[in-house]
Order: sequence, then structure tokens, then C-alpha cells
Amino acid sequence: MPRAPSPLPDFRFELEAGHPRLAVCGVDEAGRGPWAGPVVAAAVILDPAATPPGLNDSKKLDAARREALFAALKVSAVIGIGEASVEEIDRLNILQATMLAMSRAVAALATPPAFALIDGNRLPALPCPARAIVKGDALSLSVAAASIAAKTVRDRTMCALAEIHPGYGFERHKGYGTEAHRQALSRLGPCAAHRTSFAPIRKMLSPAA
Repeated sequence: MPRAPSPLPDFRFELEAGHPRLAVCGVDEAGRGPWAGPVVAAAVILDPAATPPGLNDSKKLDAARREALFAALKVSAVIGIGEASVEEIDRLNILQATMLAMSRAVAALATPPAFALIDGNRLPALPCPARAIVKGDALSLSVAAASIAAKTVRDRTMCALAEIHPGYGFERHKGYGTEAHRQALSRLGPCAAHRTSFAPIRKMLSPAA
């Protein structure tokens, strides 16, 4: 028997929080798992009357579709972007750096939100009430929009890092631990864009036992 299609994200969480009478933002991040590059978060306040069709979890969209939707969101929505650097990831740990990037994304919004919907099961420090939603990027349109914005901005950042640090293939794998990335590390060693607190990089930098 064929599996029923997954439901698309909608506005029910935003409506419960008072949107559109109150400004409600969705928040998501990109780049928790890679071995290199920053973690990037986005906060998005959608206009229900001008929401681009096709918003969904960024992982379910190809790069071209994400770019097109991000361009549409920049016209119709309020977007804030925040990131935590490689140095902050190594100093704080990836979870705390992610929370910091999310806080910065909300702070970057031109319209202060009255409520925030956060993808995941933890809440960053915010100046407004918030709700954590597990798999929120597949359930909330605002969080889906934030996932698209965060992923698109981070992918662009990794392509820029590929020009600064050639040979690692950042433009292809975006810093994730692919076999091609592993082989490049074996040839070249880590660069300044790599997260030295992550086990594969830490092991390469540690003297042999």
C-alpha cells in the first residue's frame, strides 16, 4: 500500500501565536554537522498575503529551488541572518554556537518579533516568548522559510570559502564529512575554516600516540 505523502508546512503554529496581529518569526539553522565553516541561522517573518508558494524543509528542495525561494522571500518577508564563527564553535561547542547564531538572527530582524517558533527541542536566549517545534521546518511555513534562508546563505558562504581555501571541495560538499573531504584533508591537512573541536579534525591535529 503506498505511503501517504508528508503534510506540507502551514500557518497553524503562527496563528496559535497570534500572527498576523502579532509579528511571529520562524527560526532555523544550517551547518551544525559539517567539519568546516560557520553555523548560520535565519529568522523570518512571513506576510500571509504574500507568502511564496512551495516553501518547505530546505532538505527537501534542490539548490536552484532554494535560491529562487530565497529571492522571493527577500522581496516579501522580513529576514534576519545570524552566524557563529568557527572560532566560536570551537570555543563554545556546536550547540551553544547554534543557539548564539539563532539569537543573532532574531536580533537582526528589522521588525522585532512578538513570538518566535524555533526548529528543534531547545530555545535560544531571546527577547520574546518562543516555542520549540521538533521538525518545525516541515510543519511551520515560517520555520521552513528560515531553513531555506539559512541553508542558502551558508551554501554561499562555503562557496566563498572554497575560493579562499582551494582544494577541499567546499563548494561541493559544503564542509560535510564526505569521502572527498576526508581525502582532501589527508592531502592538505586542516585549514583555518575547519572546526578543530570536531573529532576528525582534532585527531589530525593531535600528535600520534
